[in-house]
Amino acid sequence: MSLLSYLFHPNPGHLAYSSPSAAAVLGACTALIILSFAIKYWRRRLKNSVTRKLSRAWSSISFWFGASGLLLVVSRVEQIQFIAMRFLWAFWGMLLLFLIFLQWRIFRMRHYEVLPRVDNLDPRDRYLPGKKRIG
Repeated sequence: MSLLSYLFHPNPGHLAYSSPSAAAVLGACTALIILSFAIKYWRRRLKNSVTRKLSRAWSSISFWFGASGLLLVVSRVEQIQFIAMRFLWAFWGMLLLFLIFLQWRIFRMRHYEVLPRVDNLDPRDRYLPGKKRIG
C-alpha cells in the first residue's frame, strides 16, 4: 500500500531547478529534442530507401518524449499537482523502453539490402560441359 501511495501521490514534494537530478533530466530531455532534429537531418541524407522508411518514426518519438519529459520536470518543480506524480515518470520510462525495443525489433526484421543480380545469358550453360584444358 505504501508503494501505491508513493507512486500516485499528487504532490510528491518540492524540487528545485538547481538540484542535480532535475538538471540531469532537463538536460536529457533537451538532448532528446535536439536528437530529433539530428535524426531528421540524417534521414534526408540517406540513400537507402528501406532504412529511410524504417526510421520514419524515430524523429517524432524522440521529439515528443523530450517535450513530455520537459513538461513532467517543470510540473514537478513548479508543484503542479497530478502532473507531478511519480507514476507518470514510471509510465514515461516504460513506454520509452517499449518503443525503443519495438523499433529495434521492427528494424531487425524488415531491414534488407538489395543485392545486384547477375543473370546468366543461357540457363543451359550451367549444365553443359566446359572446354577441355590442355596441358
